[in-house]
Amino acid sequence: MLGATGSIGASALDVIARHPERFTASVLSANARVEDLIALCRRHRPAHAVIVQPERYADLRDGLAAAGLPTRAHAGPEALAALAAGPDCDTVIAAIVGAAGMASTLAAARAGKRLLLANKESVVLAGDLLMSAVREHAAELIPIDSEHNAIFQCLHGQAADLGRVRRLILTASGGPFLNRGRAELAHATAAQACNHPNWKMGRKISVDSATLMNKGLEVIEAHWLFGMPAERIDVLVHPQSIVHSMVEHADGSVLAQMGRPDMRTTLACGLAWPERVDSGVAAPDLGAIGALSFQPPDRATFACLDLAYAALAAGGTAGATLNAANEVAVAAFLEGRIGFLDIPAVIADTLDAADHQPAGDLDVLLAADAAARAHAAARLSRQAGAMA
Repeated sequence: MLGATGSIGASALDVIARHPERFTASVLSANARVEDLIALCRRHRPAHAVIVQPERYADLRDGLAAAGLPTRAHAGPEALAALAAGPDCDTVIAAIVGAAGMASTLAAARAGKRLLLANKESVVLAGDLLMSAVREHAAELIPIDSEHNAIFQCLHGQAADLGRVRRLILTASGGPFLNRGRAELAHATAAQACNHPNWKMGRKISVDSATLMNKGLEVIEAHWLFGMPAERIDVLVHPQSIVHSMVEHADGSVLAQMGRPDMRTTLACGLAWPERVDSGVAAPDLGAIGALSFQPPDRATFACLDLAYAALAAGGTAGATLNAANEVAVAAFLEGRIGFLDIPAVIADTLDAADHQPAGDLDVLLAADAAARAHAAARLSRQAGAMA
């Protein structure tokens, strides 16, 4: 479980704990939250625990010993990647946010694991590289994001046959700013952006939902996961978050997957596929819900969606540039250094300035990531200076 102390980690461990005869959490990781990781080790008794920040290793080691746990302590990204690829697990749930999750995700794919992917940045940053590794090493990739898991289910776990599938339709809740105009969003706060009406998520992904960048990243992800051209991937706003995505077939039929907005459903699907097990989530009560509505997204107000389509069209390292610039801009917004509408402006400026290269290997992609972060940070510094 890569990213055990986050919201997806909590959901995954809840499902795992419901089926002790079937699943064991053998490796748990966290970035820096040692105390939370030790608490999880007390409950789930993994063989290994990893803290990504090396300076926290002694705290983890000593805390595990003080708790009387046999769990072995590890530290650093290299240890994380080694355990993801090692013999102590056959399934890896990749839920580390951002580019930081790339190396361990690739390591799991190259080791031929069942990879439950909840880190969309790995696909946005290095979709071609990751999918090549999955194919070459016979790994099994099951997307855990609700939208892509819905498409996975509608396609029965197979790649999209372009002769039989017309479109993939990703649904978006619209986030907390649905139907708001630019004038209202000019003064939007981080607290408002993180107040998602349907999903309980971390702050960064909540802001991505509010800007529709989350949906843009999912468009790129769907292209790589299912081999679908960008022009055949559409987005519809569906405020109820009950229909998680749809697949339109050549005969005009549309298959949709429905469920409550709870990540335990998709995690249970990924852990047990092709079987079904109890996730702890009840089916939606459609009679009580009453109506399900859909509308096109407001691309003029929420410009991040089109920026993602542009990065997909540019190809190569453009996805890495998009993702990095977005991470920098969202962090600045959450810290109160820029406004909500500045987020797409920072990303657009960084994309325009980048020299997009073929994405030949991880080093090239990480260099593009670093260059984008530097450019976006410099732009923010200039903006702050101009406002001083």
